[in-house]
Amino acid sequence: MIRVLIAEDSAVTREYLTHLLGEDPQITVAGTARNGEEAVAEAARLRPDVILMDVHMPVMDGFDATRLIMERHPTPIVMATASSSRAETRGAFEALEAGALILLDKPAGPFDPGHEAAARELVRTVKLMAEVKVVRRWPPRPSRNGGPPPRAPRAPRVIAIGASTGGPQVLSEILGGLPAPLGVPVLLVQHISDGFIGGFVEWLATRTPMAVTTARRGDELRAGTVHVAPGDRHMTITRDGRIELDQGPPVNGFRPSITRLFDSLAGCCASESVGVLLTGMGRDGADGLRRLRESGGLTIAQDEATSVIFGMPGEAVRLGAAREVLPPQRILATLQEIER
Repeated sequence: MIRVLIAEDSAVTREYLTHLLGEDPQITVAGTARNGEEAVAEAARLRPDVILMDVHMPVMDGFDATRLIMERHPTPIVMATASSSRAETRGAFEALEAGALILLDKPAGPFDPGHEAAARELVRTVKLMAEVKVVRRWPPRPSRNGGPPPRAPRAPRVIAIGASTGGPQVLSEILGGLPAPLGVPVLLVQHISDGFIGGFVEWLATRTPMAVTTARRGDELRAGTVHVAPGDRHMTITRDGRIELDQGPPVNGFRPSITRLFDSLAGCCASESVGVLLTGMGRDGADGLRRLRESGGLTIAQDEATSVIFGMPGEAVRLGAAREVLPPQRILATLQEIER
């Protein structure tokens, strides 16, 4: 049985979420909290398997509550907020940076046309996150792979990064440490619900000196810019260095797919490319990273010790797709070499 703590200031929403989760025979709501301060106390008392956390609450908000819980009683935390509210979305991404696992659009009421799909996604996500046994705010770790960072390709044309669960925290560390202006463009696929892309781009822009933009079809790649794949569109690069977007079938269950991005680099500019696959559940990106390596690109996977979920990078390692397996600080050092 999965024991869930719900932290939500609205009594009506608390009841609604309790009902939704309680309908599943594998889930029980162990307790509720009306604000972040109560959530911290109840997390210590109840030791739930998962916490469903609102962002804006009185007394203490979801960001501060997440930070304290992750420091004191690490627990899988699912942030539930309204994607239509940019203020709430920014706070939710700060909570992800503090150690929350994933961000979901809060299900609307039972009369909303998207109610059933949103309810199923909520239940599915809570079950999946309950399987993440070790959730932590990782401190910088000394690398077991010492020595200088691997050299990036000479005059690389592009850096491509893929991330899923746990990605925002690592992206903040890596992209936040890159120099400005960076002499190459960055293409980024972050698995996240469509409605949160705008808020994610705004949040990421506050964490890096680089320009951050939502990619559009036909955009020319710009050095010093992070081009973020929009929701529900695969992002690829053409041979003449422009962005292509399409609504082809999901790959590995995802659209946008990291594998589609890496495959496009393998087909146009592999020897001038760096592919980076970060933490996440599933296997998206692994096959594409293998093809990029086979075509001559520098390929990097995040190591297991620092990955919230080692699914995607772990599959890349199993396939021999990653030339280097590194923690975030050494991935950053490798990308910094581009400017030297």
